[in-house]
Amino acid sequence: MKRLHFLIGLMVSTTLLLAGCAPLAKETSFSHQIFAMDTIMTLTAYGDGAEEAVMAAIEEINRLDRLLSTNIEQSEIYQLNETKSATLSEESLTLLQASTDLYESTGGLFDIAIYPIVSAWGFTTQTYQVPSKETIASLLPHCDPTQIQIDGTQVTLPDEQMKIDFGGIAKGFTSDRVMDIFTEHGITSAIVTLGGNVQALHTKPDGSPWQVAVQYLDHTDDYAITLQLDHEAAITSGSYQRFFESDGKTYHHIIDPRTGYPADSGLASVTIVSEDGTLADGLSTSLFIMGLDEATDYWRSHSDQFDAVFITDDGSVLVTEGLEGRYTPDSDHPVTVIPLEP
Repeated sequence: MKRLHFLIGLMVSTTLLLAGCAPLAKETSFSHQIFAMDTIMTLTAYGDGAEEAVMAAIEEINRLDRLLSTNIEQSEIYQLNETKSATLSEESLTLLQASTDLYESTGGLFDIAIYPIVSAWGFTTQTYQVPSKETIASLLPHCDPTQIQIDGTQVTLPDEQMKIDFGGIAKGFTSDRVMDIFTEHGITSAIVTLGGNVQALHTKPDGSPWQVAVQYLDHTDDYAITLQLDHEAAITSGSYQRFFESDGKTYHHIIDPRTGYPADSGLASVTIVSEDGTLADGLSTSLFIMGLDEATDYWRSHSDQFDAVFITDDGSVLVTEGLEGRYTPDSDHPVTVIPLEP
């Protein structure tokens, strides 16, 4: 017996803007919601020109979706995957470089070439299945992003079975771009939610930080911690965001590129807080695969770039030291602070 679960959207997102923290009504604001990149997105800007800024940002989101999607046949990435060679835009090349940097930094755990295995599990089409050990073993050699060849703007996949996917980083890149557009339009206070991604431009109009709640395990009405954001992104990856059950066992969508199977790291979710949304998006997946100990070591080596909230499979909530004074724990879920010095 197989049961399917796919949680998307503002109401079930793992990182949520608290609705009770809206700025004063007298402040000029504009908010709009769209569906793009396979998720519900909500954009809100404050101040004169808010509507123009939001609509310009939505136009950019749709443009990036058409460029980066693995499902839209006219997209650059779809064409690259099909033809194995394509001329890519500045945006695609920027994401390719960011992905390469993360691959190297995380010891290969951030892997945009894992797409064939993700497809074998059915997560790209929602036709879920458990692939055989033989299938996974045959696909793993074709998931090596170091084989990707870049010559200027020309990118080639020399392996005929290789396909890439920016799904683990594209929404963070997109929210960064939205912040740029808001700034170009003179907006100084804004918030966007892209599924499990939240990114804020500066503070709320009254100068107070944005309040963002992190979901506790798979309890959509229960939150482990509330974060204060000021010109930052908070991006969550969790095992309960997208998963299916087969023969009594649960399989989630975060694949460990070392094994080809869903990561079994002891973590239920990882939330990354950083001024760099692209980095936060990629690291939320990578640190989830690492597990708590390795992820903690990684943070200690890169603490100037991000902080994190970890929720373990057994329900423990841990935050890195840089978030001290910037969160409110739920009374039912005690928080342990991870120090910078072990």
